[in-house]
Amino acid sequence: MSYPPQVPPQAPVCYRHPGRQSYVQCTRCGRYICGDCMNSAAVGHQCPECVAAGAATVKPVHGRFGGKAASDTPVITYTLIALNVAMFVLQMASGQLENRLALWPPAVAGGEYYRLVTSAFLHYGIAHILFNMYALYVIGPSLERLLGRVRFGALYGLSALGGSVLVYLISPLNTATAGASGAVFGLFGAIFVVSRKLNLDVKWVIGLIALNVVFTFAAPLIGAGAISWQGHLGGLVTGALVAAGFVYAPRAQRTLIQAAVTGGLLVLFLALIWWRSAELLDMFGGYLNLR
Repeated sequence: MSYPPQVPPQAPVCYRHPGRQSYVQCTRCGRYICGDCMNSAAVGHQCPECVAAGAATVKPVHGRFGGKAASDTPVITYTLIALNVAMFVLQMASGQLENRLALWPPAVAGGEYYRLVTSAFLHYGIAHILFNMYALYVIGPSLERLLGRVRFGALYGLSALGGSVLVYLISPLNTATAGASGAVFGLFGAIFVVSRKLNLDVKWVIGLIALNVVFTFAAPLIGAGAISWQGHLGGLVTGALVAAGFVYAPRAQRTLIQAAVTGGLLVLFLALIWWRSAELLDMFGGYLNLR
């Protein structure tokens, strides 16, 4: 008895690349996939279509205290550092930039309110900007990841403005102020509040704040130049208040309360700026325009 010749079984091929043999199957759909089409999964490998289908069903990841979680790259922190460095370069290249953008109370009362913001991106010398940017680089990424980009940006901006407002309220009128120190001190206050909320060790934060407070008042005595304690204090208190509103808000009303804290502080600052401007105009009148 004769038997028909045996036909060898055909080797399976990748469903996306028919010319490539493969014995690896997608763990979800069972199709054969080559090395270029494999995507590692918890068990085995998956094809590109199954990976895309699985990703579409994943809910967005939320941050620890609301909002979308920030990526591993602290984009806002690095952007703020880049802006400060760019402004410092422009400041060194132009002798007029500092005079036009620093926080000088008579100029603000005269209508140049933008100085309350622009002054936070100027610095008096290389040591000044190096200290502030190093502090931002060390503390900023952790806070940005915990709070998310939007909340971290609001924290930084309000802290900078809070420092400027206190400078505007009680600093001597003949003194011009600049620097990101108010915003940086706001981050100091915020990291303390967040650490307490997460039951982390806060001794190092207290030590950091105490050291900087001591240096703020000791700097003139050791010939390091005058430092605006008003800006530091305003930023520190603002940062702590903003962080408290962000991290202690009940989950059910978290977004509403966080927005209310942010908006409420902004309204308060605007009211204080208006009040101080009216006071200075009443005191000096037209003299503010003779600067």
